[in-house]
Amino acid sequence: MMKTHDIVELAKTAATLRSRIIETSSKTGTPHLGSCLSCVDILTALYFGVLNIDPANPKAVSRDRCILSKGHGAMGLFHVLAARGFYPLSDLNSYGQDGGVFAEHPPTPEHLAGIEAATGSLGHGLPLGLGMAMAGRIQRRDYKVYAVLGDGECNEGSNWEAAMLASAQKVSNLCVIVDFNKWQATGRSQEVMALDPLVDKWKAFGWNAVDVDGHDFKQLLDALIQFPNANEKPTAIIAHTVKGKGASFMEDDNNWHYRIPTADEVIQAQKELGVLQ
Repeated sequence: MMKTHDIVELAKTAATLRSRIIETSSKTGTPHLGSCLSCVDILTALYFGVLNIDPANPKAVSRDRCILSKGHGAMGLFHVLAARGFYPLSDLNSYGQDGGVFAEHPPTPEHLAGIEAATGSLGHGLPLGLGMAMAGRIQRRDYKVYAVLGDGECNEGSNWEAAMLASAQKVSNLCVIVDFNKWQATGRSQEVMALDPLVDKWKAFGWNAVDVDGHDFKQLLDALIQFPNANEKPTAIIAHTVKGKGASFMEDDNNWHYRIPTADEVIQAQKELGVLQ
């Protein structure tokens, strides 16, 4: 279990990442900011606390695989990968620009180190991750596979087909983390497709499933270190989050799915995050 000091450092890292993400959105005029901010703590816990990865050897066969299935959160993933050392932070100056590799969704792995799959078509990340996890088992490799899903993405039938297969085949090296920020592009998740009780749905499909506060590093890490379990089931962590987390004027406001922050709003957010005095 991680020490309190380590959890404090993770929180500082997440605050810095949020600041950079907000600044990039403003400078490049790119949206999906609220969706990026809700999953920052999930990605920080994974990339700085859990994953067996090496930026110097990003294609190592023994590496853990992590797929950001909610591809519209790509800006968040890119900043996490830069902070983890996969490429210089300055490379992200080209985010969302013509001719750049940093598009508004993750590119193919051949185009960018640290990316396991091009995503953005919702419902694809979990099936891809299931295939990777099953391949690892067939090849007798001990790597683990993580798929970060959006809650709106849980509307997709392809996810539930994969969930049934993963359970039937006892793919215990597969873990789903749902960024449950309660919003989809046009409305509340519960109003659009009645997702609750989401944790019970995953349990009914034969998964180990647990609810956690997706902004509490202790809860996130406690759930992640218990994967894989001895019962041979895949694992689903339902991480309850807040869209736009980190800037009070963005939190739980779905307008920030599309809005771009002004220079003054960037400064306000950075002050609230404690990275600007």
